[in-house]
Amino acid sequence: MKIVSIAMSRKKGTRKLCVEQANLIKDHGIEGDAHAGPWHRQVSFLAGESIEKARQGGLEVTFGDFAENIATEGVDWLTVPVGTRVKLGDSVLVEITQIGKECHQKCAIYYQAGDCIMPREGIFARVLEGGAIANGDPIRFVDNESVG
Repeated sequence: MKIVSIAMSRKKGTRKLCVEQANLIKDHGIEGDAHAGPWHRQVSFLAGESIEKARQGGLEVTFGDFAENIATEGVDWLTVPVGTRVKLGDSVLVEITQIGKECHQKCAIYYQAGDCIMPREGIFARVLEGGAIANGDPIRFVDNESVG
């Protein structure tokens, strides 16, 4: 299980631009990202496999196009329960807060890509411990009992 893409944007509702690394701030999210802030959806995750499936279904999309912050390989996010703690790289710790989301209106992503899978397959988390992450960093699930 690993990070295959990190993406961020200055505005909500738009595709995100991919970066090689990012800094996550405790109780905030990815430094410089529009979705960061004091709420429960500080960081978003999407399985790289979901993006590939959308591609195979005919959509011309790549990493960041669904406004996900972190795309992963080898994680079936839809089976990860809310409250699960996840270690990213060496120091970042996040806690899953929401699975999927309600879209009140079709955003720019929907119109540009032809569909948006984030409402169905996006996972959201808050940052418990900040630090730097980079593409290729490992992802590990943490036993909640062992975390202070």
